[in-house]
Amino acid sequence: MTSLRMFSRLAIVGVAAPSLVILLGANPATTQSSSANYTFVVAAGFLCDSGDSATCPAVVKAADGSSYEMTGVGTFNTKSKLVAAAGTFTHKSSNGNSLETGIWIANELVSFDSYGIAPAARMQAGSVFGPPQFGPRRMPMLSGSMPAGGLAVIRIRLLQMWGPSRNAVLQVNCALGKVPDERPTEGIRLAFEGRGTEFDEEVSGRALFLLTRPGASAAAKAAVPDVDTSPAPTEVQQ
Repeated sequence: MTSLRMFSRLAIVGVAAPSLVILLGANPATTQSSSANYTFVVAAGFLCDSGDSATCPAVVKAADGSSYEMTGVGTFNTKSKLVAAAGTFTHKSSNGNSLETGIWIANELVSFDSYGIAPAARMQAGSVFGPPQFGPRRMPMLSGSMPAGGLAVIRIRLLQMWGPSRNAVLQVNCALGKVPDERPTEGIRLAFEGRGTEFDEEVSGRALFLLTRPGASAAAKAAVPDVDTSPAPTEVQQ
Protein backbone atom coordinates (compact mmCIF):
# COMPACT_ATOMS: atom_id res chain seq x y z
CA MET A 1 0.00 0.00 0.00
CA THR A 2 1.45 3.42 -0.99
CA SER A 3 1.97 6.16 1.58
CA LEU A 4 -0.70 8.28 -0.17
CA ARG A 5 -3.29 5.51 0.11
CA MET A 6 -2.38 4.95 3.74
CA PHE A 7 -2.73 8.67 4.45
CA SER A 8 -6.15 8.72 2.77
CA ARG A 9 -7.37 5.81 4.86
CA LEU A 10 -6.17 7.46 8.05
CA ALA A 11 -7.85 10.71 7.04
CA ILE A 12 -11.18 8.95 6.52
CA VAL A 13 -10.93 7.22 9.89
CA GLY A 14 -9.91 10.49 11.52
CA VAL A 15 -12.97 12.28 10.17
CA ALA A 16 -15.55 9.52 10.59
CA ALA A 17 -14.70 8.20 14.05
CA PRO A 18 -15.06 11.49 15.96
CA SER A 19 -18.28 12.23 14.08
CA LEU A 20 -19.78 8.89 15.12
CA VAL A 21 -18.81 9.42 18.75
CA ILE A 22 -20.17 12.97 18.88
CA LEU A 23 -23.44 12.07 17.18
CA LEU A 24 -24.02 9.00 19.33
CA GLY A 25 -23.53 11.03 22.46
CA ALA A 26 -25.67 13.95 21.31
CA ASN A 27 -28.97 14.65 23.00
CA PRO A 28 -31.72 14.92 20.37
CA ALA A 29 -33.80 17.05 22.71
CA THR A 30 -31.57 20.01 21.90
CA THR A 31 -33.07 20.40 18.40
CA GLN A 32 -36.82 20.93 18.74
CA SER A 33 -38.51 20.10 22.02
CA SER A 34 -42.01 20.56 20.58
CA SER A 35 -41.85 17.57 18.24
CA ALA A 36 -40.43 14.07 18.03
CA ASN A 37 -36.67 13.81 18.31
CA TYR A 38 -34.77 10.64 17.49
CA THR A 39 -31.27 9.29 17.75
CA PHE A 40 -30.58 6.40 15.39
CA VAL A 41 -27.86 3.80 15.16
CA VAL A 42 -27.06 1.70 12.08
CA ALA A 43 -24.84 -1.36 12.62
CA ALA A 44 -22.57 0.39 15.10
CA GLY A 45 -21.70 0.56 18.79
CA PHE A 46 -23.82 -1.50 21.18
CA LEU A 47 -25.79 -3.06 18.28
CA CYS A 48 -22.76 -5.06 17.21
CA ASP A 49 -22.09 -8.57 18.52
CA SER A 50 -18.47 -9.69 18.31
CA GLY A 51 -18.03 -12.32 15.61
CA ASP A 52 -21.63 -12.04 14.36
CA SER A 53 -21.68 -10.79 10.77
CA ALA A 54 -25.48 -10.56 10.87
CA THR A 55 -25.31 -7.50 13.12
CA CYS A 56 -22.54 -5.28 11.70
CA PRO A 57 -22.01 -3.84 9.21
CA ALA A 58 -25.38 -3.35 7.52
CA VAL A 59 -25.22 -4.98 4.07
CA VAL A 60 -27.54 -4.33 1.12
CA LYS A 61 -27.30 -5.86 -2.37
CA ALA A 62 -28.37 -4.96 -5.89
CA ALA A 63 -29.79 -7.33 -8.49
CA ASP A 64 -26.34 -7.75 -10.07
CA GLY A 65 -24.86 -9.03 -6.80
CA SER A 66 -22.84 -5.94 -5.93
CA SER A 67 -23.28 -4.61 -2.42
CA TYR A 68 -22.77 -1.78 0.04
CA GLU A 69 -21.65 -2.22 3.63
CA MET A 70 -22.57 0.71 5.88
CA THR A 71 -22.48 1.88 9.47
CA GLY A 72 -23.54 5.16 11.03
CA VAL A 73 -25.22 7.15 13.77
CA GLY A 74 -27.17 10.38 13.90
CA THR A 75 -30.07 12.45 15.18
CA PHE A 76 -33.10 14.01 13.49
CA ASN A 77 -36.24 15.98 14.24
CA THR A 78 -39.51 15.00 12.58
CA LYS A 79 -40.93 18.54 12.46
CA SER A 80 -37.99 20.60 11.27
CA LYS A 81 -36.57 17.72 9.16
CA LEU A 82 -33.13 18.68 10.47
CA VAL A 83 -30.71 15.76 10.52
CA ALA A 84 -27.11 15.34 11.68
CA ALA A 85 -25.62 11.98 10.78
CA ALA A 86 -22.43 10.39 9.46
CA GLY A 87 -20.98 6.96 8.86
CA THR A 88 -18.75 4.77 6.74
CA PHE A 89 -19.37 2.72 3.61
CA THR A 90 -17.67 0.13 1.43
CA HIS A 91 -18.84 -0.73 -2.09
CA LYS A 92 -18.09 -4.30 -3.19
CA SER A 93 -18.44 -6.16 -6.46
CA SER A 94 -20.49 -9.35 -6.82
CA ASN A 95 -17.36 -11.45 -6.14
CA GLY A 96 -16.56 -9.55 -2.94
CA ASN A 97 -13.80 -7.27 -4.19
CA SER A 98 -13.74 -3.80 -2.64
CA LEU A 99 -14.47 -1.15 -5.27
CA GLU A 100 -14.57 1.98 -3.16
CA THR A 101 -14.67 3.05 0.47
CA GLY A 102 -15.27 6.29 2.32
CA ILE A 103 -17.64 8.17 4.58
CA TRP A 104 -21.19 9.44 4.18
CA ILE A 105 -22.90 12.47 5.65
CA ALA A 106 -26.61 13.29 5.85
CA ASN A 107 -28.11 16.25 3.99
CA GLU A 108 -31.85 16.04 4.65
CA LEU A 109 -34.51 13.97 6.37
CA VAL A 110 -37.03 13.21 3.63
CA SER A 111 -39.53 11.37 5.82
CA PHE A 112 -39.96 9.21 8.90
CA ASP A 113 -42.70 6.63 9.36
CA SER A 114 -42.92 5.59 13.01
CA TYR A 115 -43.89 2.02 13.95
CA GLY A 116 -44.25 2.97 17.60
CA ILE A 117 -42.40 2.11 20.79
CA ALA A 118 -40.92 -1.39 21.10
CA PRO A 119 -43.44 -3.58 23.02
CA ALA A 120 -40.80 -4.88 25.44
CA ALA A 121 -39.27 -1.46 26.07
CA ARG A 122 -38.40 -0.67 29.65
CA MET A 123 -36.01 1.66 31.38
CA GLN A 124 -33.75 0.41 34.16
CA ALA A 125 -31.90 2.77 36.49
CA GLY A 126 -33.02 5.58 34.20
CA SER A 127 -30.45 4.85 31.48
CA VAL A 128 -30.20 1.16 30.61
CA PHE A 129 -32.50 -0.88 28.40
CA GLY A 130 -32.32 -4.56 27.48
CA PRO A 131 -35.17 -5.93 25.32
CA PRO A 132 -35.25 -9.66 24.55
CA GLN A 133 -35.05 -8.92 20.81
CA PHE A 134 -31.40 -7.96 21.20
CA GLY A 135 -30.26 -10.83 23.37
CA PRO A 136 -28.75 -10.85 26.84
CA ARG A 137 -26.44 -7.90 26.35
CA ARG A 138 -27.34 -4.69 28.14
CA MET A 139 -27.49 -1.69 25.88
CA PRO A 140 -26.58 1.79 27.15
CA MET A 141 -29.32 4.30 26.35
CA LEU A 142 -29.54 8.04 26.42
CA SER A 143 -31.30 9.30 29.53
CA GLY A 144 -35.04 9.72 28.95
CA SER A 145 -35.09 7.80 25.64
CA MET A 146 -37.01 4.73 24.52
CA PRO A 147 -36.35 2.28 21.65
CA ALA A 148 -38.76 2.55 18.75
CA GLY A 149 -39.27 1.15 15.28
CA GLY A 150 -39.71 3.04 12.05
CA LEU A 151 -38.54 3.80 8.54
CA ALA A 152 -36.32 6.83 7.97
CA VAL A 153 -35.62 8.12 4.46
CA ILE A 154 -32.54 10.34 4.37
CA ARG A 155 -30.69 12.10 1.56
CA ILE A 156 -26.96 11.56 1.96
CA ARG A 157 -23.69 12.32 0.21
CA LEU A 158 -21.05 9.62 -0.16
CA LEU A 159 -17.47 10.88 -0.09
CA GLN A 160 -15.26 8.16 -1.50
CA MET A 161 -11.52 7.86 -1.08
CA TRP A 162 -10.91 8.26 -4.79
CA GLY A 163 -13.20 10.01 -7.25
CA PRO A 164 -16.09 12.44 -6.96
CA SER A 165 -18.77 12.45 -4.27
CA ARG A 166 -22.24 11.11 -5.05
CA ASN A 167 -25.73 11.80 -3.76
CA ALA A 168 -28.07 9.01 -2.72
CA VAL A 169 -31.19 8.23 -0.71
CA LEU A 170 -30.66 5.97 2.29
CA GLN A 171 -33.53 4.06 3.89
CA VAL A 172 -33.07 2.84 7.46
CA ASN A 173 -35.65 0.32 8.69
CA CYS A 174 -35.99 -0.82 12.32
CA ALA A 175 -38.51 -3.66 12.66
CA LEU A 176 -39.86 -2.89 16.14
CA GLY A 177 -43.38 -1.88 17.12
CA LYS A 178 -46.23 -2.25 14.61
CA VAL A 179 -44.15 -3.24 11.61
CA PRO A 180 -45.96 -3.06 8.23
CA ASP A 181 -46.16 -6.26 6.20
CA GLU A 182 -44.18 -4.75 3.32
CA ARG A 183 -41.12 -3.90 5.46
CA PRO A 184 -40.54 -6.84 7.83
CA THR A 185 -36.77 -6.98 7.33
CA GLU A 186 -34.48 -4.81 9.41
CA GLY A 187 -31.67 -3.10 7.59
CA ILE A 188 -30.93 -0.51 4.91
CA ARG A 189 -31.65 0.27 1.28
CA LEU A 190 -29.72 2.62 -1.00
CA ALA A 191 -30.65 4.36 -4.26
CA PHE A 192 -28.33 6.71 -6.14
CA GLU A 193 -29.60 9.85 -7.81
CA GLY A 194 -29.21 9.78 -11.57
CA ARG A 195 -28.37 6.06 -11.66
CA GLY A 196 -30.55 3.05 -12.46
CA THR A 197 -28.91 0.67 -9.96
CA GLU A 198 -30.83 0.26 -6.71
CA PHE A 199 -29.59 -1.63 -3.70
CA ASP A 200 -32.83 -2.94 -2.24
CA GLU A 201 -32.07 -6.43 -0.88
CA GLU A 202 -31.42 -6.22 2.87
CA VAL A 203 -28.80 -8.85 3.69
CA SER A 204 -27.85 -8.13 7.31
CA GLY A 205 -27.36 -5.41 9.88
CA ARG A 206 -29.18 -3.99 12.89
CA ALA A 207 -30.79 -0.57 13.18
CA LEU A 208 -32.43 1.17 16.12
CA PHE A 209 -34.27 4.44 16.75
CA LEU A 210 -34.29 6.05 20.19
CA LEU A 211 -37.23 8.37 20.86
CA THR A 212 -36.83 11.12 23.41
CA ARG A 213 -39.48 10.43 26.02
CA PRO A 214 -42.10 13.25 26.02
CA GLY A 215 -41.83 15.38 29.13
CA ALA A 216 -38.49 13.89 30.17
CA SER A 217 -36.72 17.24 30.12
CA ALA A 218 -39.52 18.97 31.98
CA ALA A 219 -39.64 16.22 34.62
CA ALA A 220 -35.90 16.42 35.17
CA LYS A 221 -36.13 20.19 35.57
CA ALA A 222 -39.02 19.89 38.02
CA ALA A 223 -37.02 17.47 40.17
CA VAL A 224 -34.49 20.20 40.92
CA PRO A 225 -35.82 22.63 43.54
CA ASP A 226 -35.69 26.33 42.74
CA VAL A 227 -33.12 28.22 44.75
CA ASP A 228 -33.50 31.92 45.43
CA THR A 229 -30.12 33.39 44.56
CA SER A 230 -31.09 37.03 45.19
CA PRO A 231 -29.33 38.66 48.13
CA ALA A 232 -31.22 38.88 51.41
CA PRO A 233 -32.59 42.34 52.21
CA THR A 234 -30.43 44.40 54.53
CA GLU A 235 -32.03 45.21 57.88
CA VAL A 236 -32.25 48.94 58.48
CA GLN A 237 -31.34 50.07 61.99
CA GLN A 238 -33.72 52.62 63.53
